[in-house]
Amino acid sequence: MAKPIRILGIDPGLRNTGWGVIESLGSSLTFVASGTLHSDPKAGLSHRLCQLHDGLAKVLDTNAPDEAAVEQTFVNKDAAATLKLGQARGIALLVPARAGLVVAEYAPNQVKKTVIGIGHGDKNQIKLMVRMLLPKAEFDSDDAADALAIAICHAHSRVSAELKIAASF
Repeated sequence: MAKPIRILGIDPGLRNTGWGVIESLGSSLTFVASGTLHSDPKAGLSHRLCQLHDGLAKVLDTNAPDEAAVEQTFVNKDAAATLKLGQARGIALLVPARAGLVVAEYAPNQVKKTVIGIGHGDKNQIKLMVRMLLPKAEFDSDDAADALAIAICHAHSRVSAELKIAASF
C-alpha cells in the first residue's frame, strides 16, 4: 500500500512566515498542521533571520515532512523590502534543504491558479478554497493559509508529474 507524502508549504516573510503541512496520497489531501512564525521587529536583521531559521527547524523536527515547497518572491516597488524578503526566502529554502528534503518553488500566480482556478485572486478566495480542499484545516493567519495553498500546489504538481511519467511507459 502506498504511503502518503508529507509536504511542508512555506510562505516566506521577514515579519511573518507562514507554514503548513499536508499529506498527499494520490489526489487525496489531508491537513496535518499549520502556523505562523514571527520575528521580533525590534531585533537586528541577522537575529530575525535566526529566529525564522530556528522556528522552521522546529517545524521540520515536529512534523517530519518528506518534501517542501516555497513561494517565489515577487518584486516590490521598495527595493529594500524586496531584498529583506529575499533573505527570509533564503532561510525558507535553506532549512528544508539542510534537512535533506527536495524543495520546490512556485510563483504566486501558479499557486493561485492551482488552488482557486485563476492566477489572480485575493486572500479571502485562497482561505475559502483551502478550507474546501482541507475541511479540517486550521490556520492562524493569511500567511499560514497561503502556506497550505503552496503545499496543495506542490501536491497537485506531484500528481501531474506522476501521471505524465506513467503515461510515457
